[in-house]
Amino acid sequence: MYAVIKTGGKQYRVSEGDRLRVEKLEGAKGDTIELAEVLMLGGDRVAIGMPTVPGAKVSAEIVAQGLDKKVIVFKMRRRKRYRRKNGHRQPYTELRVKSISA
Repeated sequence: MYAVIKTGGKQYRVSEGDRLRVEKLEGAKGDTIELAEVLMLGGDRVAIGMPTVPGAKVSAEIVAQGLDKKVIVFKMRRRKRYRRKNGHRQPYTELRVKSISA
């Protein structure tokens, strides 16, 4: 059985036991969270939500909270002595899917 969930403005296809990185969610390492925005359930019987499947939930455990690799943002205008250098590290939450309930 698999599910398509929406979190952080993105959609993910998950199955039980999967590990995935999503936009930062509140919680500490080891906490269990419920993701209620299930857009689709698949497997033996397919259920498509409009926009979500009623009563469907995905339970996941927080494995880690962290920061992604640094991305360098560099702006420059030639011949104008304009240079701006900036760095950004996007926070993420790593999840392990425990169960999918319909």
